[in-house]
Amino acid sequence: MSIAIEFVDLHFRYPGGVEAVRGVSLTVRAGERVAIVGENGAGKTTLVRHLNGILRPTSGTVLVDGASTRDRSIAQLAAQVGYVFQNPDEQLFASTISADVEFGPRNLGCTPSEAAARAASALATVQLQDRAGLHPHHLSPSERKRVALAGVLAMQTPVVVLDEPTTGQDARGVEIVAGVVDSIAAQGRTVVAITHDMDFCAEHFDRVVVMAGGLVQADGDTRAVFDRVGTLERAAVEPPQLLRLATHLGWRARPLTPSEFVEASAREPGDPGTPVD
Repeated sequence: MSIAIEFVDLHFRYPGGVEAVRGVSLTVRAGERVAIVGENGAGKTTLVRHLNGILRPTSGTVLVDGASTRDRSIAQLAAQVGYVFQNPDEQLFASTISADVEFGPRNLGCTPSEAAARAASALATVQLQDRAGLHPHHLSPSERKRVALAGVLAMQTPVVVLDEPTTGQDARGVEIVAGVVDSIAAQGRTVVAITHDMDFCAEHFDRVVVMAGGLVQADGDTRAVFDRVGTLERAAVEPPQLLRLATHLGWRARPLTPSEFVEASAREPGDPGTPVD
């Protein structure tokens, strides 16, 4: 269960006149893990909200599984693209967590028993199975965000879009979200994430798209993009902390993950506690 998505010369202008996306052409292949990064106002959320029909192009085309989003309703697109909002309170509405997570599968035509089974599995994945009977607003903001994630997981869509999935999460929450991303990818499904968390991005995404001013500034393999220092600076994107530390130490290695950093530390010359000019 895997499909591709494509933006073709996409422009979007808000009613107030702000052009938030200014001619983006971008293809995400089926089964890819793609992180979209950039400062606030870069156009990231505006871009991905075209995938499930929340926004419609001012001009240009958005294709999901080869078909234009202009020709399909939000309900039709929801069967293919699951979207987890940055603010979970925009997504949660039911009186219990289980009812909220079951809502999506029921709308897709699942029987009550199948919807309940999907909800139970999704809540277990985000480690909230013991909270199923509570009202969502009895949870912390980080837990509510994981409930919203569970609601999308229960729909089992071929594409999952995550808007700032680690914001507000503690270390355990980030670990749970990372496990979800890895699991979705292992199933061959497409994952697109908007994130300011460069460490999360470096460890769990194969491809990075850098946006600024409504345009794509860089697009490619995660390691290659994070080596484009000038482009990142112009887009106000800071590289992952381990890469910055390695640069500060004067290492030749370019580690992105803790395991890579440990391996590099054994190979690099000099005292790791002494910066190299």
